[in-house]
Amino acid sequence: MIICIIDDEDILRITLRDELKEKGYDVRDFNSPIKAINFVTTNNVDLVITDVKLPFINGMELMEKLKEIKPELPIILMTAFGNIKNAISAIKKGAYDYLTKPFELDDLLNKVKNISETTALKKESKILRNKIQSQYNFNNFIGESKYVNELRQTLKLVADTDSAVLINGETGTGKELIANIIHYNSSRKLKPFIKVSCAILSREIFESELFGHEKGSFTGAIKERIGRFEQAETGTIFLDDIDDIPIDLQVKLLRVLQEHEIEKIGSNKTIKIDVRIIASTKADLKKMSSEGKFREDLFYRLNVLPVELKPLRTHKDDIPVLCNHFIKEFTGGNNIIVESDTYEILEKYHWPGNVREFRNLMERLILFARNNRLIPSMIPIEKKHPSFFIEDDDINSRPLNELLSEIEILAIKSAMKKAEYNKNKAAVILKIPASTLKSKIEKLKLTFRGV
Repeated sequence: MIICIIDDEDILRITLRDELKEKGYDVRDFNSPIKAINFVTTNNVDLVITDVKLPFINGMELMEKLKEIKPELPIILMTAFGNIKNAISAIKKGAYDYLTKPFELDDLLNKVKNISETTALKKESKILRNKIQSQYNFNNFIGESKYVNELRQTLKLVADTDSAVLINGETGTGKELIANIIHYNSSRKLKPFIKVSCAILSREIFESELFGHEKGSFTGAIKERIGRFEQAETGTIFLDDIDDIPIDLQVKLLRVLQEHEIEKIGSNKTIKIDVRIIASTKADLKKMSSEGKFREDLFYRLNVLPVELKPLRTHKDDIPVLCNHFIKEFTGGNNIIVESDTYEILEKYHWPGNVREFRNLMERLILFARNNRLIPSMIPIEKKHPSFFIEDDDINSRPLNELLSEIEILAIKSAMKKAEYNKNKAAVILKIPASTLKSKIEKLKLTFRGV
């Protein structure tokens, strides 16, 4: 922390400088306000302590000039002619505090300590904000496909408004990431961002959780509760899995969107709110509304700015980019080589769990990587050959001979296709004699084009 002391009284200035240096502060002292202004202009000063009575310019005028240079700079004024009127005037003009000479050194040290702690918290908060901004910039939705590039352009437009957003996508497509990107690139980015999982809200706690309640409004309400909407005031609320809200409770949410107001349980007082709503769904809300399972009026209120997230199977050309991204995330570098055959297998798999499933697999592969290479043999059998993967229900309901026969047929068809329907080459792939393969094809009554 750099402290600048300005006073033309040498004894006091040097005494303060030495005392503050003993406390571990970086202190610069000046008997000239002009030199002090030049120093503050070119250095990251955290605090100024200045006398009011100075040569050429008084402390009040100096404070105004310093505030023009650095508006957030805390300034403590010292004077031998202090009174309440001057103190109030100084604080109104931006002084952090005011000391009347002579003052106890401990009084000044306590004020400096408070400013030091506040400054440290502000710097830490700024670092955290910058980290969050970096974590949730538009490029953090990974991919280079046409779909991803178009999505980024959409998000830039969506983030710049206050309208409701409805994010639609399968599980694992990145709905929460999108909500974060929208909020942290909006004009509300320094305001609260409150997340609510509607899937885990029971009917009993829905109203209380979102809108709050008054003390004694129901059994167990032993104290007043501030709801999520009030917590999100001037910021954003993210309602994840909004399709899980019971239809008879949806009208309460509709009122928030229509009137921008809420009422706590047990209160007849209306509370006006300024909150942006982002909702997400894994279901087709339009279809649900036509079936009477979701309020149509609520759907249209939420769907002002729709954001559609596609499943990974529709943009597999992003898989190499995702691979490199997760390698960097899990290793801190990019020193792992992914073999081309590995890419081929990853791009053939249908990824029902989308990017979330892909990320989990990459974490596993990187953990067990040998010689910094990701090779096909490391990939689980159910992802290399999803058709061969047998579900528990199949095992419980079908005889073993039937299951084995199905796997055998799939293996032969796969080998024949890879061998361009040449039986001899297919036999080599399957590591069985050509006569055995021919016999199996006849026994299973398999036919292939051009054979």
